[in-house]
Amino acid sequence: MPKRTERIVKVVISIYVLYIIYSSLWVGGFKSKTEHQTKLLASAVENEQHTNWLQYGLKYHPNVMPKLPDEATVRQQLAFQFPYEPNKAFEKNIWQTWKVGLDDDSFPSHYKEFSESWKFRNDKYNHYVLSDFECQVLIDQLYASVPDVKRAYSIMPKSILKADFFRYLILFAKGGVYSDIDTVCLKPIDKWASSSGSDAESGMSPGLVVGIESDPDRPDWADWYTRRIQFCQWSMQAKRGHPMLRELVARITNLTLTREKKGELKKILGKDAGGDIMNWTGPAIWTDVVFEYMNNVMQPQNNFKLKKYDELISWKTFTGMTSPQFVKDVLVLPITSFSPGVGHMGSKDRNDPMAYVEHKFSSSWKSDDKTPGSA
Repeated sequence: MPKRTERIVKVVISIYVLYIIYSSLWVGGFKSKTEHQTKLLASAVENEQHTNWLQYGLKYHPNVMPKLPDEATVRQQLAFQFPYEPNKAFEKNIWQTWKVGLDDDSFPSHYKEFSESWKFRNDKYNHYVLSDFECQVLIDQLYASVPDVKRAYSIMPKSILKADFFRYLILFAKGGVYSDIDTVCLKPIDKWASSSGSDAESGMSPGLVVGIESDPDRPDWADWYTRRIQFCQWSMQAKRGHPMLRELVARITNLTLTREKKGELKKILGKDAGGDIMNWTGPAIWTDVVFEYMNNVMQPQNNFKLKKYDELISWKTFTGMTSPQFVKDVLVLPITSFSPGVGHMGSKDRNDPMAYVEHKFSSSWKSDDKTPGSA
């Protein structure tokens, strides 16, 4: 078969696969007239920062409102389109990405082996390995009713930025587990701590599961790490519409569109390119917003009226932890769960009962910026 014909066939197959995936998951759409940060919405955006994020958006639930107002903020659009239902179980989806599809001859064989571990140990789950083409089409479809988000994703200048943003977007829209293609599933998802137990104080079941990536208990930690406690984002679990992801998506969207407006999409902000990515879409902003969310939902109700913010949850809450810990509907896993066998910071080996995912640290995006599906 001529190469040109073969490429056309692969594109057609990809489109068909996307159609099957999207049609099986689609929940309907609604388009609002909102533009990015219009003056009319400036006060509404400000007020959103002084509400309980866990409760915010309930009035935009499609079962409550037939439609959004003509002028709606990005957060309102997201809350309406993808409502959070905390009492439902985690969606049984596993999401992974790579620059080409599994049927492509150039798909690395070792990544196929890693990916098979997820499929083998979770045979009751929908397992998706999406190419960069499929990721773009899927986001265009899922976020057609939130045009600012759709645009922010499409204009990101680096593949690693899109790779980061995609994992948040797909979990917010569809829920389940995201894991990088260079990870190995060590324990079935249904046997993770997130499958049983709840917060003792609130009685809430987990809606977001994060694992500690680094816990450097040393005076010079800032020379090596961006945060004293950093949550890993190569593996994560969330229910569809989780409010922390809503805030993160809105935050990254705002950062991206603001950079576009200022002509800074390709400009390095900060001391180096790596730090810029970390703070734009990577582990730094991920960690910051996870902490912000946990602090937000723990605030006394009166603090919202006073526009007051107390830091109730910090790195001190989790440093040295060896067992899962709840903060409302967030379940924080110890470093061993997603970072077993790293040999420091309290990480135990891959055979430990708390070891769920092993990260092989390929970081192939560093040598190939056109690779959108690895981090």
